[in-house]
Amino acid sequence: MLSKSRFNPVPGFVDLWNELRRPRPYRWPILALSVVPAALILYWASSQVEYKAPERPTIDYITSFDPARTDAEIIASNLANQEVKNLRQAEEERIAGRKRELYKALGAAAGMDVEEIERKAEARRAAEEAAEQRRRAELLAGTAIAPGGGSQP
Repeated sequence: MLSKSRFNPVPGFVDLWNELRRPRPYRWPILALSVVPAALILYWASSQVEYKAPERPTIDYITSFDPARTDAEIIASNLANQEVKNLRQAEEERIAGRKRELYKALGAAAGMDVEEIERKAEARRAAEEAAEQRRRAELLAGTAIAPGGGSQP
């Protein structure tokens, strides 16, 4: 049944084999040049890297707070966290002040005008703080929260 089909490739292969068996002067170079484009396409296609789309992550909700907390418990927790934050900030400021003292001593030992350097640094810190305050005021201008921290009526 396969030999009677019009899609049978056997006669084509037989014909190709007969042409390749004939002694012609350029049959091998022509065959090599005929194979080159297909080989290049296969090489290019095999060197392509395709990554599959990553799996969508599954979201696990972690609740670290009791959902049945009262407002008083929330406020107490926030106050405790604020106290810890204030202590950390005070410690960071103490360390920064100690570093400034050490650098002032080093600058004085090297013969630098440490007072002028300190004035410039203070002016720069004040300018940065003022810029941060302006940025916060601009951000809070369109909200119901006043820059002082309380909510407006």
